[in-house]
Amino acid sequence: MLTISENLDYQSVYAVTRTGGAAKPWAFLVSSMLGGAFIGIADVFMMAAAGPLKAEHSPWAPLIGGAVFGIGLILCVFAGGELATSAMMTFTIGAAKRTITWVKGAGVLFAMLGGNLVGSVVFAGLVFGSGIAKEGTGAGRMLALMIEGKGHYAAGELFFRGILCNILVCLAIWIVTRSSSEMTKIIAMAWCLAAFVGSGFEHVVANMTTFSLGIMHGVEGATLGAMARNLALVGAGNIVGGALFVAAAYLAMRPTEDAAAEARSRAGVDVAH
Repeated sequence: MLTISENLDYQSVYAVTRTGGAAKPWAFLVSSMLGGAFIGIADVFMMAAAGPLKAEHSPWAPLIGGAVFGIGLILCVFAGGELATSAMMTFTIGAAKRTITWVKGAGVLFAMLGGNLVGSVVFAGLVFGSGIAKEGTGAGRMLALMIEGKGHYAAGELFFRGILCNILVCLAIWIVTRSSSEMTKIIAMAWCLAAFVGSGFEHVVANMTTFSLGIMHGVEGATLGAMARNLALVGAGNIVGGALFVAAAYLAMRPTEDAAAEARSRAGVDVAH
């Protein structure tokens, strides 16, 4: 397992790799679309699995929804796809360590969000055609309840739920890049995403699919204005969660490893990582 310092170095190089991919715009668009679609798969899986329970106001609905949602991030990591929310941590570390510029990181991030949105809309269109989330189905009932709930959140609530969500998403990716064990990576992603879904936090890319489906199905409260409001507030919260509460936190704590190494050296102790 990488140390914190080693993982920060890895993330700073990874920022160069991820921003460099944008030099091929069409390929980058497809990669970002896949990231949006993969999270869309998780969103629909959650609706189909937990929808009947949520319609009955079962306390098990959040747990079941959270248990299945991890497939989205697992697909992004193992199948390959660019997801903007994890880039919010990676690009911050890269910019802080000067492997990329802040301007480049911000530009590629918003391009990635655009690709995620296109992928989410295309995937939502496929789901709409399938009838999986139409009115009267378990997924359709959950979709309507989700749209209703998101419409009642105050601006501050959406923002802070966005922060909390991306802390967990970025911690999942942080663990993925620290560990060499494939099973550890899968478990970390599954549990971190289960925590954010089960707790009711908000993910900007997942909401792209949710609102797209709501608009296509004519769900009450699902409008372009409501979608724009949600994505703007949740997206801002996601940025703060990944950049400040994960990236900046680990950058700030990096000197503790240097201090620990110095203390071991003075004590004449050699501890292998």
